[in-house]
Amino acid sequence: MFTGIIEHSGRVTEMTSSGSNKTFWIRSELAASLKVDQSLCHNGVCLTVEAINGDLHRVTAIEETLKKTNLGQLKNDSMVNLERCVQLNSRLDGHLVQGHVDTIATCTAINKKEGSHEFIFSFDTKFASLIIEKGSITVNGISLTCFNVTRDRFTVAIVPYTYAHTNMGAIKTGDTVNLEFDMIGKYVERILQNKIL
Repeated sequence: MFTGIIEHSGRVTEMTSSGSNKTFWIRSELAASLKVDQSLCHNGVCLTVEAINGDLHRVTAIEETLKKTNLGQLKNDSMVNLERCVQLNSRLDGHLVQGHVDTIATCTAINKKEGSHEFIFSFDTKFASLIIEKGSITVNGISLTCFNVTRDRFTVAIVPYTYAHTNMGAIKTGDTVNLEFDMIGKYVERILQNKIL
């Protein structure tokens, strides 16, 4: 379980493929504090740390993950948002995030404001019921508040600190991001669809 508060950004230094899987070596300040078998969020995707070597750690994404997220589009030197799992004795500064990406979205516009950047993202309309005005959404692992929500798009505002300390500053129009919708909304939708109550 995560909170959507990014701790550090890492850089992909090496990628290899084995069958339909892809393995990444990532350099970051977090590496020294990691442990093998630990869960670590990468752009909102929960992956298991397989190895650590100095300031590098290694993770592998399977075919299903590569199909449903933007990890398959990473290249050498790509910036990756990183977050360790939440400790139960700490504050929950963002919202409850599972690290289970629901879909990807495409950046359709970036508007520079005085003191912030606004990003507009489009997504598949089949997820329209999972997003609400002023609700929480996870974009590349970042807990954000969405607004100007329609059936297939939403806007988020990025403050300067987040812009500088995550990979939001590297996103361009046409790029894809990973989305995880709020867990509570997903449970409510399932109850209504299956008329469990």
